[in-house]
Amino acid sequence: MQKYTFCDITESPQTLQQAKQLMLDTYPKVGMWETLDEKEAAETMEESTADGNICLGIKLADQLIGWVGLRPAYKFTWELHPLVLAIEHHGKGYGTILMTELEKLAKSKGITGIYVGSDDETAKTSLSQVDITSQNIFHEMATIKNYDKHPYEFYQKCGYFIVGIVPNANGKHKPDIMLWKDIS
Repeated sequence: MQKYTFCDITESPQTLQQAKQLMLDTYPKVGMWETLDEKEAAETMEESTADGNICLGIKLADQLIGWVGLRPAYKFTWELHPLVLAIEHHGKGYGTILMTELEKLAKSKGITGIYVGSDDETAKTSLSQVDITSQNIFHEMATIKNYDKHPYEFYQKCGYFIVGIVPNANGKHKPDIMLWKDIS
């Protein structure tokens, strides 16, 4: 593994531009957030870098290869949004390293839980194959299957667990999978 450093992505205009470009280059290619365009990326950057939020980047040789944002949602549980890692660095451990460092930073600020919504807009999980109802929601959550590298399993490997789903959040059979982790 190459030597890496962490940074606040707001440290310079160049780092902010790299973070935005990383989103535009990565999300559509991995089948997540396929509708992301320049305007949405700029809005996400503005939301993510708002005062009080945490935006942690990971660099190799001064090149940003990934970053994660954390913003208040509740008093002690914050929302992770977004998490992006350059495709060529997937599966090399950098995502886990970034998450671990984010959790340490969050804990030092008194945050005790982190949640993340992980959309399934492209039929990557079994949840996109059924109509979710009050009768089957818990069964479907408990028996979820990953068909095509959906990131919910990455979060599970980092210690997060599914706490709920929002059926049809992004259209018919396009749920949002909600995961949470206690970092206290």
